[in-house]
Amino acid sequence: MADIVGIKEQTLFQRFLASQAFWVAIALFVLVVFMTWLEPSFGTSSNVTNITRNFAPIAIMGLGMTVVLITGGIDLSVGSVMGLVAIVAGLLLTWHQPWYVAFGAGLLAGLACGAFNGFFVAYVGMPSFVVTLGMLSIARSLAVVLSGNQMLYQFGADAPIVKAIGQAKWPLREPAGWAPAWMPEFSSHFWVMVVLALIVGFWFNFTAWARHLFAIGGNENAARMTGVPVDWIKFQAYVFSAFTASIASLLLLGYSGSAINAMGTGYELRVIAGTVIGGASLMGGYGTAFGAVIGAAFLEVIRNALLMAGIDSNWQGAFVGGFIILAVLLGMQTSGRSLRGMLEGMFTGKHK
Repeated sequence: MADIVGIKEQTLFQRFLASQAFWVAIALFVLVVFMTWLEPSFGTSSNVTNITRNFAPIAIMGLGMTVVLITGGIDLSVGSVMGLVAIVAGLLLTWHQPWYVAFGAGLLAGLACGAFNGFFVAYVGMPSFVVTLGMLSIARSLAVVLSGNQMLYQFGADAPIVKAIGQAKWPLREPAGWAPAWMPEFSSHFWVMVVLALIVGFWFNFTAWARHLFAIGGNENAARMTGVPVDWIKFQAYVFSAFTASIASLLLLGYSGSAINAMGTGYELRVIAGTVIGGASLMGGYGTAFGAVIGAAFLEVIRNALLMAGIDSNWQGAFVGGFIILAVLLGMQTSGRSLRGMLEGMFTGKHK
């Protein structure tokens, strides 16, 4: 009881200090300042434009992954869903269908994958790891079969519109626009990420749906006993995760001007890494929209910094893996299960 009272009596500033996302944001700021001092080209407007464009799709998917993680589940299929969505939309574009029809069909394909995951996890009771791992293979296989294992790029009359959606920037620098030369031109990916993050952040803080979501992750059995529609909310979580993967896929389709069945390969690991580094708990019950965004940004800045520092790109995986382990350790420190307590339990036989 004392612990609960202590949490409720925390000020907003104290909650910030206890948030892993806050400290990741501090680390990100320090890294950006250091890299700008070490390599002046790192802080240029063009590089900032590239960084924000690159991490935005990961952050968009991270928002959906955070919702799933809060329920205590995981979605390994998001990368493959991206590939399937891109191929479905690309096929309709090559058949000279309007861009909105193609994008709508791609979105429906992604939502179908999410509904499949949600049904078997929420209503059948299968482990999310198994179901989404199966969907990872199913969606990728469908993408290969539908595309004939070929790149799709002849998008017909609506090709300029598709590219405009994925390649749009705002604000534009002079002379095309009003922005000064030092200001980055943020991509459509970035602005979609901002809008979605604000929406999800509002949900997390002001809706009963989010309170049910956190209750499920905290104690699913207790949530059921209090009347929370656990199955329906878990189903919605996986559909929303597929929705964010679909949005990211369509943006990347427009940016590249082509659809390949390999789109999104390996992205599931980057998305999970970003959300965990941003503070989402793999055990469920905690996650924030800000954490999903800042975790994705942190990973991309690390990647960009390694390249500019001349470090072999093959080391990126080692750095990402190390940060995932560190993030989980930090999460343990704030969840009542500290590393110190575990080590003491190993030698005393008492687990804390």
